[in-house]
Amino acid sequence: MKFKQLIKNSNPYLIAEVGVNHENNINLAEKIIKQAKLGGADAVKFQTYKAETIAAKKSPYYWDLKKVNIKSQYTLFKKYDKFGENEYIKLKKICDHFKIEFLSTPFDLESAIFLNKIVKFFKIASADLTNLMLLDCVCKFKKPVLLSTGASNQKEISFIQNYISKKYPKVDLALMHCILSYPTKYKDAHLEIITVLKKKFKKRIIGYSDHTMPDESSVVLLNAYQKGARIIEKHFTLDKLKGKKNNDHFHAMDYNDFIKLRNNITILNSINGSEQKRKILRSEKKSRINARRSLYAQGKIEKSKKILDKNIIAKRPGGGISPLHYKKIIGKKLRKNVKNEHKFSWKDFY
Repeated sequence: MKFKQLIKNSNPYLIAEVGVNHENNINLAEKIIKQAKLGGADAVKFQTYKAETIAAKKSPYYWDLKKVNIKSQYTLFKKYDKFGENEYIKLKKICDHFKIEFLSTPFDLESAIFLNKIVKFFKIASADLTNLMLLDCVCKFKKPVLLSTGASNQKEISFIQNYISKKYPKVDLALMHCILSYPTKYKDAHLEIITVLKKKFKKRIIGYSDHTMPDESSVVLLNAYQKGARIIEKHFTLDKLKGKKNNDHFHAMDYNDFIKLRNNITILNSINGSEQKRKILRSEKKSRINARRSLYAQGKIEKSKKILDKNIIAKRPGGGISPLHYKKIIGKKLRKNVKNEHKFSWKDFY
């Protein structure tokens, strides 16, 4: 499988990032999966980890405490790491039932080895862009890898891209622009980086993983799509939990937001059309004639009289002599008398 196949029939490929918004509850997770499908998501993604393997016990926070009032990474991760292999297998079956792709981000080697049995491709978090131990483990499975680039500089991104290209040439790598800040302020989104990544890594699919607060019209995600993001990942939650403090509910979208996003992208694709030389569209043909101008007589003009500038005027509709050629009839003589607003034709002159 290649990422190009994923986005072929779903442009963009839309990932509902559930993370741990299931709050260790399979029934809640199932409701979220169902709503993700209803919203038009192509995949739902969870996070697979144990607090002990992801953070030291004295690990400081990096999020907005007004939204998540927990000061320790370890404490936060411990709160939502209760799912084990059995639960993820159940989630995979639920996804299969609703015909939506199951994904989960591994945060340790054991999780990666297990997830390899049930995922078609891997998503690696921004924080692990430099974690060669995890990347080596995942790449050895030769499955596509979706890699977020939050909190990275261009040198680091290039290094990892080159490392995977040379050591694992069969791995289809896609890069996701991302800002590792919860929530990401609009002024910090820097969506032009998507353009930079597209130019720098022309053979790679470029996507966007978003952490901004949802807006009514999905302006951020629409802009990312217009700039070339063909895989879009957005935190997702149940409609009743949207905006809830703690965890990732507060900056997540719900199924109504996804429906609006899909509809807006459909409109964008429709209005953008395709790249081609400018041609006259079928829908413009009537307007082209009636809204453009022809040369008309301004007042009565007698036969054999030379046409002066003051004798002609450009008016709608078109279909006669175009104003492009007005200089060609200056000085010409009329074959007959014409009335005011006579639409000139070349046969009128000699």
